[in-house]
Amino acid sequence: MSNTKVSPLVEPDSQNVAPCCPPLSERPFTAQEAEVAAPMFKALGDPVRLRLFSAVASHEGGEACVCDIADVGVSQPTVSHHLKKLKEAGLLTSERRGTWVYYRVEPSVFAAMGQLLTTPRAA
Repeated sequence: MSNTKVSPLVEPDSQNVAPCCPPLSERPFTAQEAEVAAPMFKALGDPVRLRLFSAVASHEGGEACVCDIADVGVSQPTVSHHLKKLKEAGLLTSERRGTWVYYRVEPSVFAAMGQLLTTPRAA
């Protein structure tokens, strides 16, 4: 397990959100940009993590209690492990409310992911 600090996919820029990297179709990533974007792709490259991310993102109200999304075919400790990896990659945030933890995908994450995967418009 790595203890290195991962840069977020989005970096706060006063009130607006500045994406970490240019669209993939704009130019090749620099080494630093690839280091920032790779954890997102790695985190979403696991089918269980992708299902959990999708469950949170599509849940009514924009957030989901871990109790509502844990049925992905693995044990609860494994669900917690995968949710932790999604948080470490900067894709989810969480808030403890009593005994439950609620997860949400910040809108800035969707915006950054969308910009990263955008193709240029034809002129």
